[in-house]
Amino acid sequence: MAVTERMEATKGAILSLLTDAYQRRDRVGLIIFQKDRATMVLKPTNSVMLAHEALKTLPIGGKTPLSAGLQMAYATLKQEMYTHPDVMPLLLVMTDGAGNVSTGNRSPQEEAKFLAQKIAEEGVHSVVVNMESAHFDQGLAMQLADHLKAPCYSMEEIRADNLYQTVRKEIQVSQHQITS
Repeated sequence: MAVTERMEATKGAILSLLTDAYQRRDRVGLIIFQKDRATMVLKPTNSVMLAHEALKTLPIGGKTPLSAGLQMAYATLKQEMYTHPDVMPLLLVMTDGAGNVSTGNRSPQEEAKFLAQKIAEEGVHSVVVNMESAHFDQGLAMQLADHLKAPCYSMEEIRADNLYQTVRKEIQVSQHQITS
């Protein structure tokens, strides 16, 4: 039940962000990481229609190849920044931080931390939303946020109705940092 509620919050936030992106000419993409790989279910776009289609059947549960998701996000952001030099990227990572599948020789947690540091070094403003229930939280999402040099919000702090507002606030912070 909680997983379904969290997925609905995620879908609602993405659709709200996309509607806003369409009006502002921003672009939003969506990468999921599940089983043994990351999959781009929505290439960066400002098309609300494409987002609706991509969000209809998002899978949930299973293993968590967090580092594969971060790796794909990093490559996508680099490509977007190259293609659109005026882009001010914001990476939103919704996870419990408990990656358990490696893409290389390091442990899943070491890989994720290494990639998070790499993303932070690129100056990508990031936000982590801890999807873990407070009862089971091991602090892994917070550790990921620390390596991304990002704030970490819990799902208890952010519900479907204000996830969008929180992300918008972080976008404004990101824009302010660039103009300062």
